[in-house]
Amino acid sequence: MKREFQVQSGRNLRCKGWRQEGLLRLLENVLAIGEDPDNLIVYAALGRAARDWPSHDKIVETLMTMEEDDTLIVQSGKPIGCIKTHVDAPLVIMANCNMVGQWAKAEYFYELEKKGLICWGGLTAGDWQYIGSQGVIQGTYEIFMRIAERYFDGNLHGRFILTAGLGGMGGAQPLAGRLAEAVILCIEMDEKRIERRLADGYLDRQVASLDEALAAVRAAQGAKQPLSIGLCGNAADLYPQILAAGVIPDVVTDQTSAHDLVYGYIPAGYSLAEVKELRKTDTKRLMEESTRSIARHVTAMLGFQKAGSIVFDNGNLIRTQAKNGGVADAFSIPIFTEAFLRPLFSRAIGPFRWIALSNDTGDIAKIDDLILERFPDNKIVTNWIRLARQHVPFQGLPARIAWLGHGDRTELAVAVNRMVREGVLSGPVAFTRDHLDAGAMAHPNIMTENMRDGSDAIADWPLINAMVHCASKADLVAIHSGGGGYSGYMTSAGVTLIADGTSAAENRLMLSLTNDTSLGVMRYADAGYPDALDEVERKGIRHFQLANAKN
Repeated sequence: MKREFQVQSGRNLRCKGWRQEGLLRLLENVLAIGEDPDNLIVYAALGRAARDWPSHDKIVETLMTMEEDDTLIVQSGKPIGCIKTHVDAPLVIMANCNMVGQWAKAEYFYELEKKGLICWGGLTAGDWQYIGSQGVIQGTYEIFMRIAERYFDGNLHGRFILTAGLGGMGGAQPLAGRLAEAVILCIEMDEKRIERRLADGYLDRQVASLDEALAAVRAAQGAKQPLSIGLCGNAADLYPQILAAGVIPDVVTDQTSAHDLVYGYIPAGYSLAEVKELRKTDTKRLMEESTRSIARHVTAMLGFQKAGSIVFDNGNLIRTQAKNGGVADAFSIPIFTEAFLRPLFSRAIGPFRWIALSNDTGDIAKIDDLILERFPDNKIVTNWIRLARQHVPFQGLPARIAWLGHGDRTELAVAVNRMVREGVLSGPVAFTRDHLDAGAMAHPNIMTENMRDGSDAIADWPLINAMVHCASKADLVAIHSGGGGYSGYMTSAGVTLIADGTSAAENRLMLSLTNDTSLGVMRYADAGYPDALDEVERKGIRHFQLANAKN
């Protein structure tokens, strides 16, 4: 049966309430804009919306028929059952890809995945929160702007960014670079992904060769003209060639699917077709070849760093894979969170999102206006909203993202809920956030690397976060751990709330969003970050400042 990937529009309900309908539309949305919806893959090679099609269909059937005092239980993308709870309980509770510590390894994950016993939910794929590449655009843009502030007098005019990967996450990079007014060259093995980013308006042009790419970079730099360029090729080949030519970019990073040595990364010297065949016949060889290729890839990045480039890991585990491949100094490259964003996370300022469930772009425009009116002194947010309105195309359900923190998220959501109630908006709005948020992720090689108190690997925080949301009446609560190459490296928590205009929704929004960011500030305050301790004092957060160290 050929599947149709469309999202319901308007106010007509197929479910017994907007809470259920909103979650159903979000599930439809992640597949409508996903990378490989026929296989339920949303992004990152293996990040699935459901384990298999029977599981998907049962989830849809349950959302359509469940009462408001029911709770659907989902285990690694498979609906297990529906229990009777109460109207203030989450409608959906899910746990995706969580394995016991000693077993949380890539090889065991692949074995379980092939047996159909587990699936990876990515971060926002398995809990139906993905909003397309724009969900990553602002975070990437903020990284570039923090680099501009620290190293380039506040702007990237005429600066050259080199990167790779144009998949569901990496596809945000060309637009983010252009919005930061840089010249950005993006290398990608799959030409179809380049074509998709051109069609989306995220990429300005494609070139046929490295010489043509570098000529275009030089011309745009000379004119100080922002430009995003796509080049089909393998970064493990092209990065060393660029370095050998003596071309030193101002900024270098990478967002290939290096986290997954089998279903993500494409090793140098292999075609896409050859890799697809090896996935079926010889995964061990493929993992070895990918590791070897990543070692070359990262060695070139280190070469750029030594030559003066600002080089950073964008969260795809590439340093870890390179170190496993013999690159001893791979971790000389800093992770983006610690290097550029930790002061924001210390105040629970992070990637907050809202989606117009009506499928009406006018609703997002009205919320944009509200933000510009309510938060005129928040330069990060107002600057982004103005840029996004002009340059960021919608994918699927109209959505927006902005880096808001404690108190501001709650204020916005409550105001939007009232706009729904008063008929200012044409339908309800879903609120969610990235899992990469202050109190929601433990990942010692990304989010929590080099924590001030050494608490990098403690996974209590995202588990507490999920329980806090259950206690705070959220509509959907998820706990995810890594799959594929991420197995054993991370645990995170996700949350979704539906603003349907009711007083009950207002109460859920106030409790869940306020408690979410309170916990985020507490997490960094507990680790001793001065920004977080200041936020505790300024916002009146009830945090207990007890010493962690034993006497």
